[in-house]
Order: sequence, then C-alpha cells, then structure tokens
Amino acid sequence: MNLNKEILRLSLPAIVSNITVPLLGLSDTAISGHLGRPEFIAAIAVASMMLNVAFWLFGFLRMGTTGLTAEAFGASDNRRILSVLMRSVLIALTVGVLFVILRRPMAEILLDFVGAERGVRELALEYYLLCIFGAPALLSTMSFNGWFVGMQSTFTAMIVSISVNVINIALSLLFVFVFDMGFIGVGWGTLIAQWIGLLIAAVLFVRFLRRHDTHVGEGNLLRGGFAKFFRVNTNLFFRSACVMMVSMSVTAAGARLGSVTLAANAVMMQFFVFFSYFMDGFAFTGEALTGRFSGAGDFVMLRRSVRQLLVWSAGMALSFFLIYFFGLHAITSFITDDVLVIDEVMRYKVWVVLIPMLTVAAFIFDGFFIGLTRTGVMLLFTALAGVIFFVAGDFSIGFSDSGGLIFHTSPDNNRLWGGFLAYLLFRGVSLAAALPFYLKKLNTERK
Repeated sequence: MNLNKEILRLSLPAIVSNITVPLLGLSDTAISGHLGRPEFIAAIAVASMMLNVAFWLFGFLRMGTTGLTAEAFGASDNRRILSVLMRSVLIALTVGVLFVILRRPMAEILLDFVGAERGVRELALEYYLLCIFGAPALLSTMSFNGWFVGMQSTFTAMIVSISVNVINIALSLLFVFVFDMGFIGVGWGTLIAQWIGLLIAAVLFVRFLRRHDTHVGEGNLLRGGFAKFFRVNTNLFFRSACVMMVSMSVTAAGARLGSVTLAANAVMMQFFVFFSYFMDGFAFTGEALTGRFSGAGDFVMLRRSVRQLLVWSAGMALSFFLIYFFGLHAITSFITDDVLVIDEVMRYKVWVVLIPMLTVAAFIFDGFFIGLTRTGVMLLFTALAGVIFFVAGDFSIGFSDSGGLIFHTSPDNNRLWGGFLAYLLFRGVSLAAALPFYLKKLNTERK
C-alpha cells in the first residue's frame, strides 16, 4: 500500500466537504439579507446557533461510528460493521424524535440563554420550531457519514454533505424568491434538504453494500456488543459538552470586552476555523486508518500511518503558520474593511500566528484516539484542558443579588486567547504523550 496516496485519498474529500460548510451559512445570510429587515439576518444567526448547540453534543454519532466501524472493517467483521451503524441510527432517530417532542421548552431555554431582543426572538423561534423537525434526519445522516468514513470512503461522505448543502441553497432560493415564501422559506429549504440528505445517504449505503457484496448471515444485528458502543459514545458525548462549554465561553467573554474586541475575536476565530477545516480532514483519515489497522491487528501499518499523518500534520501547521505570519493583514482586510477591527486583530497577531503550531496536535491525536476507540482518555484530557482554559482566562462564577449566576472574566483579551490556545495545546500534548502507552497496551491485548 502507498500510504501517502491513501492518506490523500481519504483526506482530500473530507477537506472539500468541510470547506463547503460555511457556504451554506453564507447563503442563508445573503438570502435573509435581501428580505428588507435586518432582524431576519439576526434571527437566522440566533436560530442556527440554537440548532448547532442542540446537535453539537451528539457529534459522537459521527465520531464514535467512525472509530467502531473502522475497527470492525479492519477485522473483516461484517456483522459488527452493520450493527454499529444500526445502533447509531437507532440512537439518532430516538434523540431526533425527542428533540421534536421537546422543541418548545428547548427553544425557550436556548433563547433565554442568548438573550435576543423581542423581534429577533420571535423570528428565531419560528425558524427553530420548523427546522427542528429535521433533527431525526440530520442526526441519522451524521451516523451514515461516520460509517462511510469508517469504511474508508470519505468520498461517499463528501457526496452526501455537498448534496445536502447544494439542495439546501437551491431550495431556499426557490422558496424565497420564486414562491415568495419570505423568511420562512429559508427554513423550509433547510428542513427538506435534511430529509433528502438522509435519503441520499441511505441509497448510497445500499449501493455500497451491493458493491462490496457484504453478507452477515442470520440473527439479530442489534443483539450484544452494546457495552463498548455505549462506553465509547458516552465518553464522546461528555467530551463534546466540555468542548462546547469552552467555545461558548470564548464568545461570551469576548462580548464583555467591547464591540470592537468582540468583532476582532470573531475574525480571529475564523483563522482557527479555517485551519480546522484542513486539519479535520487529516484527523478523519487518522480515525479511518488507525481503526482499520488496529482492528486488523496490523501494528506495523498502524505505527506507519501514525508517523506519516504526523508528518502531513506538521507540514500543514508550518504552511498555515507562514500564511498567517505574512498574510494576516491582507486576509483580515478581505474579511472586513473596518479599520478599527483590522487594527485590533493586528494587535493580537501573535495569537493568530501561533494557532497552527499550538493546535495541530489536538486535531490529529483526537483522530488517532477516536480510531482506537479509546475515548475515555480523550474525555479526561479535554476536561483537564478545560480547567486550564478557565484558570488561564481568569474566569469565575458569582451570584447576583437575586440569586442568579453571574459570569465573570478578566477584561484582558490576551489572557482569553492565551487560555484558549493553552487549552488546545494541553489536549494535543497530553494525547501525544499517552499514545505510545495505548499502542503498546493494544498490542499486548491482541497477542
């Protein structure tokens, strides 16, 4: 096997799929921005954030399915390959239905947290209450995409993701500007695209099985094996909660540092997000290959894949370091023409330039440990990293006179970014230090 060729075969479709994600948000913002009221743009942003919070916690439906499927694929265990997907989709549908049933109380809680003004709140609520009916489809599609990656076919997952985004954009344009449905037409475009996406994923799944002539014999595919499935995904669920808490805290803290700093932080975060699009592509490959080779008991190829992916990751980090170092002002000026915001970003240039070098390990080693299905250690180190973030960022929680919780943070943006990058650095370094131990332990267990 040409390992570098295999790495590129798996990584490039994942990167392309990731890059298409912001196009959907940009399209929804552009469409709502032509409807004559600024509240429409704000409502789309608020409702999208609410939906993302609801779905983010269930990212394990993609990650856990990938690791467990790749492991079964490496072991050539067709029954386990299919049982992982069936369990994941069953959980996705169950959670999705619960989201629909509890949609109104969930919406009220999330809107209270956001604290949007009345006009925006009403529009966001309308959008959310419609789009949440796509929850069963969206979560199930996440399960299918995780399964495709675990089966070493990131290209199929890319087809599903791009198809959903293209259909979403096309339907939103059609409903808003042709059928004159107004703001809610964007929501209908999103909802229908999610269910079509699930249909596309299911069709590709059936074709995939036929092409690979997968036979599983007789018996109930859901019987047995739930212990590991539950353990892996429970750890990922709580890890996602830790990650979400840190990410939301960065935004909340930035909001308390003034509008210019908040805007600058939003721009700076785009540099982190853009780097993550590329690194997640290699992390997906890490999940697929480490799971495959560990499942097959091929520890020579397992170690080779880890080494080669580390080389690719180092190359990506160096490339982005140079791009950010020499091109920060030009890229920031492309994102915004506000001189005050540009100057504020340049004031914190050191943190942007350090993003690739300090965060690369967190991405790639996450991929390795997901592939190895050793998610307990990921949860542990993410929780510890979260503590580092809150301490370094000088966060504290107090109580108001009425007894409510008050969120305090230092009015120092350097501490905020230093804490955020320290959090990511610790995650990567700790997992890197733990990997040799777990590889040795896995080798011993398989002998």
